[in-house]
Order: sequence, then C-alpha cells, then structure tokens
Amino acid sequence: MTQAERRIFLIQRLLDEQPGYKSFEIPEDMEEQKQLLRSLFNIRRPKSISDDFLAVQDAYLQEENAARGVTDIAELTPAEDGIWLWQGDITTLRCDAIVNAANSGMTGCYVPCHRCIDNCIHTYAGVQLRLACAEFMREQGHEEPAGRAKITPAYNLPCKYVLHTVGPIIYGAVTKTDRELLASCYRSCLELAGKNGLRSIAFCCISTGEFHFPNDLAAEIAVKTVRRYRGDMKVIFNVFKDMDYEIYRRLL
Repeated sequence: MTQAERRIFLIQRLLDEQPGYKSFEIPEDMEEQKQLLRSLFNIRRPKSISDDFLAVQDAYLQEENAARGVTDIAELTPAEDGIWLWQGDITTLRCDAIVNAANSGMTGCYVPCHRCIDNCIHTYAGVQLRLACAEFMREQGHEEPAGRAKITPAYNLPCKYVLHTVGPIIYGAVTKTDRELLASCYRSCLELAGKNGLRSIAFCCISTGEFHFPNDLAAEIAVKTVRRYRGDMKVIFNVFKDMDYEIYRRLL
C-alpha cells in the first residue's frame, strides 16, 4: 500500500464503525484527509479493533512520524548537568519516555484535532494507546488522582514509553496543595521511570495551558523538583511556546 492508500483504508474503516457516517464522502484533498483521519482517531472510544487495521495504521503512522522529523536526545546540548531544554513537538522526540499531561479520565482528549498535548500524543501513538489506558483505568475502577503517574508503551512514537500524569487544575489563586500536587507529578514520573529502568525522560509543561497553572510558577516547581529528585536520570524540559522557552532558559 502507498501512504495515500493506507490513509483511505483507515478512514473508511473508522467511518464504517460509525453508523451515522456510512454515507460520508471522503475528501480528495490530502490535507483534508489527514484532518479527517485525525478527527476519527480522536473521537474513537477505546474498543477492540482488527489486526489488519493495526498493521496498516502502524505502517501509516510510522511513515508519517518519520516524515515529521525525529530529534534524538543524543543530538542535543544540555543546559546544565543532566538537564536539557528543547523547544519542539514532544511527539517527535526520541528518548526513553515522554510525559503526557493527561486528564483524570486518562484515555486522552476526544475533541477532534485539539491542540493539547494529550490529543497529539494519542493521535501519533495510535489507537493502542487509548486501549492500554482504558485497560488500566478499568482495573483501577476510579478516576486518576492528581500527582501520580502511570506508564504505557509509546507504540508508534519514536520514544519507548509514555508516562501519564494528571496535574492540578487552577480555578483561582494557586494554593499550597496545588504546588505540592504539581511537584508530585514530576517526582512520581521520575520514580516510575527509575523503577522501569529508564534513563531519559522528557517533561512537557504540566498543568499549564488548559489547566491554568501560571507558567512561571509551574516552571520554578518543575526545575526545583527535577534538580532534587532526578538522580542520574537525563531530563529534558520540552517547551512549545517561546514564552515557556524564555522562562526555562532563565531558570537553567
């Protein structure tokens, strides 16, 4: 199959799962097809799917991810001993684990083409990631509390694993508990990575953006916690916005 043929195959199979979409006409434009495919990935509930779908999806996503470009931690220059600062798309980073700023449901963002990191990671990892998250949530039997961490394979991402953590949501002034929970997110991820024999981990800006934790304070907590608990773990602070890059650059 060509990449275009894989895309059409995946779109059609996902449309066939939705009774209301069976008469949906697939657009001819490549970018519109890609947006439609991502939307269908995003809204799909965690349920089993055939091996032939997964084989085509994996081939498609691996080629797409390679085309987007991969950055290896070995290519980066540390900002200080054992700590790196890198601005870019965390889903294109090759290291042992990347951190996903998850919500309490832990199965990803269901808003089509949303720009949050949770949506991006689930999109480019493939449907297996949502299935894995749904399974440990089923076993757990309740929503994920803030400040903890769970680990899954990364499937089609260039990293090996994804660490999922739920940060505090800020509704007004930042409280002492909010600070402690955010620090716990970083500490829990480091501890879980260590228990699984990982040597490098990339953190996103947990709880900023959609969860409204002030960026400068969140960065201060992140740097302080990582410096204290990283041990010999290689840590990358991944930022996407220029504002966050400048904040971390000053702190490091």
